[in-house]
Amino acid sequence: MKVILDKKMIRRLMVTKSIKTQKDLAKKMKITPNQLSLILSDNFCPIKSSIEKLVNILGEEVLKSIMIKTYQESFFNEKQSEFNNKFPHKTIDVSLVKPKKRFNALELFAGAGGLALALEKAGFNDVGLVEFDHHAAQTLRINRPNWNVIEEDITDITSGSHSIYDYISPEYEIDLLSGGYPCQSFSYAGKKRGLDDIRGTLFYHYAKIMKQVRPKMFLVENVRGLTTHDYGRTLKTMINVFEKLGYTTTYRVLNAWDYGIAEKRERMILIGIRNDLDITYQFPKPHDYKPVLRDVLKDVPDSPGQQYSESKRKVMSLVPPGGYWRDLPEDIAREYMGKSYYSSGGRTGMARRMSWDEPSLTLTTSPNQKQTERCHPSETRPFTTREYARIQGFPDSWQFYGGVGSVYKQIGNAVAVNFGKEIGLSIINSLNQTLADKQIKYNQLSSETLT
Repeated sequence: MKVILDKKMIRRLMVTKSIKTQKDLAKKMKITPNQLSLILSDNFCPIKSSIEKLVNILGEEVLKSIMIKTYQESFFNEKQSEFNNKFPHKTIDVSLVKPKKRFNALELFAGAGGLALALEKAGFNDVGLVEFDHHAAQTLRINRPNWNVIEEDITDITSGSHSIYDYISPEYEIDLLSGGYPCQSFSYAGKKRGLDDIRGTLFYHYAKIMKQVRPKMFLVENVRGLTTHDYGRTLKTMINVFEKLGYTTTYRVLNAWDYGIAEKRERMILIGIRNDLDITYQFPKPHDYKPVLRDVLKDVPDSPGQQYSESKRKVMSLVPPGGYWRDLPEDIAREYMGKSYYSSGGRTGMARRMSWDEPSLTLTTSPNQKQTERCHPSETRPFTTREYARIQGFPDSWQFYGGVGSVYKQIGNAVAVNFGKEIGLSIINSLNQTLADKQIKYNQLSSETLT
C-alpha cells in the first residue's frame, strides 16, 4: 500500500485558508516551491517507513489512529492560570527596552561566546562563564580578556564542598543564570524527587549551581527536540526540578530567522522567574523583515574552510541554488545517495545548495556532512568559517581559537548572536520590574515610618 497526500483535499484546505497558490503556501510553510512540489508529488511518502509497514499489515485504519497532541498544552493546562499571571501571551517589542542598571549574568556551558556576547549587547555584566572545552575557552579569553572564564569541568565545580563561589565573588547578586546543557534522559523521570531525579546528568550540575546562587531569573537555550525527548518526560522532569527550587517557568520554540538571523534555526527557550518576585515575562516580538543570505554574506573576509573531494565537487556543481539531490540526474542521484535513495522521506539536507534569496538551513558542527550539506549558493564549496560566523551573527572582529574543525564546531554549537540579544532584552524588561518593585516597597516603608 502506498500512502500519499490527497492533492484535491489540500487545494480545498487552501481555499478555506484564503491561500491562492502553491507559491503562497510554500511561503507560509517557510520552504521553497520546489520543496512543496515534492511533498505533493506521488513519489513522496508523508509518513515514516515504519508506519507505512504498519499500514501494510493492519490496513489503512491505522492512519485514523494518528492524533495531534502537543506536550506543552497537556503539561500546562492544569496550571494555565498561574502561568498567565507571570507570562502574558503577548510578545514585547524589545527595541524599546533599556536596562535600568547593569544586571549580572552567570553563564554555564558558555561555548564560543554567542550567548555571552548577545547578553553583553543586551546590557548584562558577565560575572563568570563556565566552559570545559579548551578551544572554546580560549576563544572567550581572546575576545574578552576581562571576562572571568572558568575553564573547568562543571562536575568538579559542584562536587563535594566545592561551589561556584570558589570562582566568583559571593558579593555578586546573580540576576540571570543562563546556559544550554546537553539533552539527556533521566532514569527517574516524572517521580518528582527534585535533584535526586537527575543525578548523573549535566542538568543536575546546572540545577545545583542554581540552588547555590538563587538567580532572579534563568534562561535555558536548547534544541527543539528537547520538548519531545523521551515523550516529553525529560522536559517535564526538568520543570519539576525548577519548581522544587522555587521557580515558575514557561517555554517556547522560537526561530532565529524571526530575530534578524539569516538562518532557519529553531530553539527551545525556557525562562524561569523566582517565585518571590512579583514580575512578568514576555517573549520578544518577531521582526517584520526576515533576512536572507544575500543580506549577510557581503564582503566576507577570507578565511579557511573545508573543501570537497573532486568527485563530490562534480556532483555538487550540478545542484542549482536552493536545490538538493532530487535536482540531480537520476543516475547520479542514485549513485550519490546509495541506500538512502530508496528510503522514504525527503532527505532534503543531502547534496543541498543554499540560495541567496533564502535563509541558510540550520548550521551544524560541519558544513560538509552528507546528511546536512551546506553548499555556498553560487560557488561549489562549503561555507567558510567566516561565512559560518556571519550567518550566526558574530562580528568579523570575533576571533576563534583552534583548527578549522574546531572553529566550525564552536560556531555551529553557538547561540545566534542577535537572537540571543533579543532574548536578553526581553529578560531585562522583566528585571527592570524588580527595581520598580523595590521602589514601591521603599516608598511604602517610608510612608509607614513617617506616620
